[in-house]
Amino acid sequence: RRPDKQRGKTAMLPMPIADHDAITKELAETGRYVKVLWQSDDTLMFIARGRAYRSEFHINPSDEHMTVLKGEMKLHYRKPDGSEDIAVLKEGETIYTAAGIPHSPRFPEDAFLLVGERMRRSGETDSFQWFCPNCDAQIHEEFFVVDDYTKDPVSRAYDNFFDSIPARTCDKCQTVHPGRDFE
Repeated sequence: RRPDKQRGKTAMLPMPIADHDAITKELAETGRYVKVLWQSDDTLMFIARGRAYRSEFHINPSDEHMTVLKGEMKLHYRKPDGSEDIAVLKEGETIYTAAGIPHSPRFPEDAFLLVGERMRRSGETDSFQWFCPNCDAQIHEEFFVVDDYTKDPVSRAYDNFFDSIPARTCDKCQTVHPGRDFE
């Protein structure tokens, strides 16, 4: 087997090296939330800065692992019975989240995560779900085909939700989700 071939494809050279400290500083200074380190046919790696207002649950069609580079993260997730639980990760800790588990990584804007996932396969979609802060009924869901993570699908999902009072209003109890003021 030729060393420059991998599964019939040319290997990616030079191999990229990511300076976590420089990237977290860049994100903090620019106010951006995501810096994609690389995307290949199989792999997606990025560093994310916290969003204080994050309240949705992401359902990823691939497995995902998250490492806290700086700060602390509270990973809210939904159990099979629909109830919510929280895993608290400290700086330097990593969590593995299997495909299909609704999860919501919540961490402040001065905290940073390294996230690794599989690139989406043809026909796969990601979904983002919001629940009523009063009665816990699902109030909205957004679907996206994530073919290029540099398009920042999380921000697009948020904009669709936050910019719509009907999307933020619970049909069951009429509570209006606070949007970006969520705590």
